[in-house]
Amino acid sequence: MRKKRYYLDPPKILVLGFAVIILLGSLLLTMPVSTTNEQGLSFLNALFTATSATCVTGLVVVDTGTTFTIFGQLVILFMIQVGGLGFMTFATLFAFLLGKRISLKERILLQESLNNLSMEGIVRLARRILIFTAVIEIVGAVLLSIRFSNDMPIGKAIYFGIFHSISNFNNAGFDIIGHFQSLTAYVDDPIIVLTICVLITLGGMGFIVMNELFEFRRSKRISLHTKIVLITSFFLLIGGTIGIFIFEFSNEKTLKPLTYSGKFLGSLFQSVAARTDGANTLNISDMTQSSLLLTILLMFIGASPGSTGGGIKTTTFTTLLGAVWSQIRGKEDVIFYRQRIGYETIYKALTVTFSALFLVMTVTMLLTVSEHGKDFLALLYEATSAFGTVGLSMDLSRELSHFGKGLITFTMFAGRVGPLTIAFAVTMRRKPDSFRYPKGKIMIG
Repeated sequence: MRKKRYYLDPPKILVLGFAVIILLGSLLLTMPVSTTNEQGLSFLNALFTATSATCVTGLVVVDTGTTFTIFGQLVILFMIQVGGLGFMTFATLFAFLLGKRISLKERILLQESLNNLSMEGIVRLARRILIFTAVIEIVGAVLLSIRFSNDMPIGKAIYFGIFHSISNFNNAGFDIIGHFQSLTAYVDDPIIVLTICVLITLGGMGFIVMNELFEFRRSKRISLHTKIVLITSFFLLIGGTIGIFIFEFSNEKTLKPLTYSGKFLGSLFQSVAARTDGANTLNISDMTQSSLLLTILLMFIGASPGSTGGGIKTTTFTTLLGAVWSQIRGKEDVIFYRQRIGYETIYKALTVTFSALFLVMTVTMLLTVSEHGKDFLALLYEATSAFGTVGLSMDLSRELSHFGKGLITFTMFAGRVGPLTIAFAVTMRRKPDSFRYPKGKIMIG
């Protein structure tokens, strides 16, 4: 009798790959050499931190700057880099260095991990992603190091510049400022704020869009995907900045004490960071409920496909808006820039959004049980931040119970890998329907 072979399709490999990286990182963070007290983290806290780093989230249960040694911080930084680029892209780097040929299976995995529509030119795209990443992170590190050198010794400034450049380009938001302060001391500093905003925006834009813009001078063509990403990102950025500026303008604990330029920089940074990054220049717990609700929406939408960020993605959000607008106008098709969006794309957008809503609501509901007595808005904020791999928190993460930490850990993992990817990974291989049932009618609305 022939033995049945177990088939690992791309979703299974991606889920297992991220899980292995997280497990290895967790074990390293439990080692005495990783922490300043030479005792290592407990496994649960190490697992939470490793998941947060690999899933480029930024939620923390211990202070990164004071808890970890240089070794521990470098472990976190490595997980951020691998998690941001995707382990398949990182594996491709080693293949390039070793002169190894990229197989067809590896190309398929690359396509799946980068969420690219076509496998054509996928290796060239991976090579450019590595180049883009290196150039952007180096430029960001230089600018931040120069600014940090005004506040600390040059060696420490360079290290801080490199760490925060990599962390924020990969939309992780980990910081080593210390004492859970994040970047609040630099709320009105234009160099720090604008440099990190550019790093976050480029990382959240998506490598496919970045590559297309790079080739624009030669091709003179912008795809529908890139147009939607750029337009949606622009309006979310402007809308978020204006909203936070208005809601926090008179708040004594956030924007009111600042100059008008400081108010603008503070509002801009939180609008950008709320999309995918866990850094903050305003104390999240001190923000008004209106701002918190606005940032929850921004966190839920998140970044763009093929980027270092999470959320349901900008294209999903815009596709659903287009479907709603078409229904209101009595139109059958969803049209963007004189191009029709296929029904399969709309169905996928609906599935992704519903799955995300179900996950966030379920996690929030479970947190209301396990974290009894905590503010509901803070729990919803934490769940949405974990799903969107954002990392902003109303100072709740380090107060969570063991069950709560485990739940948020799973949510970060699901948010980075994607609920659909996990669903496809744990189900049997999908087969097309061999027949169709007759059409039925139900009343809607």
